[in-house]
Amino acid sequence: MAEPIVLLPDMLCDARLFGPQLAELSAEHSLTVMPIGGSGRMSDLADAVLAQAPQRFALAGCGMGGVVAMEIASRAPERLSRLALISTSPLQESPFDAMAYEPMLVAARAGRLAEVVSELFAVTDEDLDGQLLPLLQDMADNIGVERFVNQVRAAQRHRDMQSVLRKCVCPVQVICGEEDRLIPVKRHQVMTDFLTDGELSIIPSAGHVPCLQNPSAVTQALRHWMTRPLMLR
Repeated sequence: MAEPIVLLPDMLCDARLFGPQLAELSAEHSLTVMPIGGSGRMSDLADAVLAQAPQRFALAGCGMGGVVAMEIASRAPERLSRLALISTSPLQESPFDAMAYEPMLVAARAGRLAEVVSELFAVTDEDLDGQLLPLLQDMADNIGVERFVNQVRAAQRHRDMQSVLRKCVCPVQVICGEEDRLIPVKRHQVMTDFLTDGELSIIPSAGHVPCLQNPSAVTQALRHWMTRPLMLR
């Protein structure tokens, strides 16, 4: 029986972030998208996923969803068959980066979520012939300000996850856009290097939102991830 896959989207994103992958992989696997943001604590977000997820599953997280995935790997490693980390980082937010969220919260509370989206994902009106930014803005409107505040507070407070990944023994696929300016390829490579069973997939013609900017390449990377052999414990 195929392993079930749980997908965790980035902040201000819903299931549509993985829309192309859901369309391509749903015939092969049971796929569940679990949006995050019900709490301002990373531990609570991880526990909420574990309460709803299958007993054993493959877990893929994008952006902040990747940080939640790492928290889950820390709390319940025996439940994960494999892990995929997309456009994310295990590093704790620096004081400067944590404070950089505050103007975004002010803008969001003032009804200017569109400005937040453009800055948060480093996208422009030209991306995907003008189709990407409106989709991201629509997802942000769907998530709403209250959940965005929770997501930001959890991101600001989360602990460093490097030690978690060093202990991870399941197959880990690190996926990043070749043109990601927010978390460059080099940082994803460093993360991959200290994994026991890690591989890096660099997605061409994509920035910080590779699932939508080059969806077929991300789907191919996830297919490869699901075929990698499991390590005996």
